[in-house]
Amino acid sequence: MNKIRRFFEASDFITHEVLRPLSHIRGNWDLIVDQATGRYMDEEGSFAWLFNHLIDELEQAHPPARYHDSEDRLGEEVRRRLNWDIAKCNGKWINRDVRRLHPSDYLAMLEQGAFRTGGIGELVQAAAGRIHAAIDRGQLHFDDMEWSHQVILAGVLAAILYHREPQESWIRKEPPPPTGTATCLPDSRPKIKFPISKDNK
Repeated sequence: MNKIRRFFEASDFITHEVLRPLSHIRGNWDLIVDQATGRYMDEEGSFAWLFNHLIDELEQAHPPARYHDSEDRLGEEVRRRLNWDIAKCNGKWINRDVRRLHPSDYLAMLEQGAFRTGGIGELVQAAAGRIHAAIDRGQLHFDDMEWSHQVILAGVLAAILYHREPQESWIRKEPPPPTGTATCLPDSRPKIKFPISKDNK
């Protein structure tokens, strides 16, 4: 088992932090491991197939040296296109009150920024960078991560699944889409219910 698949071995933290925020889109947010393959079992109404597909992609990804660069490009997109009153200052995203963005706002920024062409690819690169940074620090499983970093990674993974959920039938039938392919969705689509935590890092 390689280090990325080991990082995503089944745990309650993974399902609760990554998939539960998407339960209003697909109600079956639990994951069951197929003992024959070690992969998550594809069940109706779940994100298991898309999550397996994402793990496969992360196994092949070349993580950037600075994963924050991918996240910053999404933030700049939101600032320009949606006119969010935010800015990057001293390595942190701040609001109009010059306060660091709350983690739920930071994750919403990334999710909205990913509607741009290439946005999903930026999220995948950010996730790959965060995972490899954790592994390099000896945090070999999602559950081992420092809590604040775990919350942000979970939100990034949830945002990727959120954007790809309408594409699943196409992804199953066709070769994997080019990294970064995005589908613009109606504004009325349910948003991700991001968890609450203390800060983003």
